[in-house]
Amino acid sequence: MKTIPTTLLIALASLALSPARAQDNPAAKKDQAQLQGAWTMVSGSADGSPVPDAMLSDCKRVCKEGETTVTLGGQLFLKAKFTLDPSKKPKTIDYDVIDGPTKGKKQLGIYELEADTVKFCFAKPDSGRPSDFKPGEGRTSSVWKREKK
Repeated sequence: MKTIPTTLLIALASLALSPARAQDNPAAKKDQAQLQGAWTMVSGSADGSPVPDAMLSDCKRVCKEGETTVTLGGQLFLKAKFTLDPSKKPKTIDYDVIDGPTKGKKQLGIYELEADTVKFCFAKPDSGRPSDFKPGEGRTSSVWKREKK
């Protein structure tokens, strides 16, 4: 089985929002509310290499109250506080990683949210924000579907 680079998994976790910004910005508050709950990865890539199909259903993300937790096969991969800015084009998301291999790092990304699907693209930790969703070196891209209750 192919091993996924750490940067991919970190970025796949992709989601977080600061409560202060959500309270001050109705659009951020709306996006934060839409991101709440459990999600399963449906596609992803790290450094331009796709996540193997066999691993997709093992990648889970739970967003609750301004934090996102990502697990892979039931093991903690990343926990981050996040901040959204839906006024930007594309919309931006910032992670402050509080647990996992990149604890203490900042990760910048973009997101697109539509109904029960969210798409992310993150740069590797402590790097500049991507401007598009194209896969590539130093980037992790992912698409997540909300889990049905």
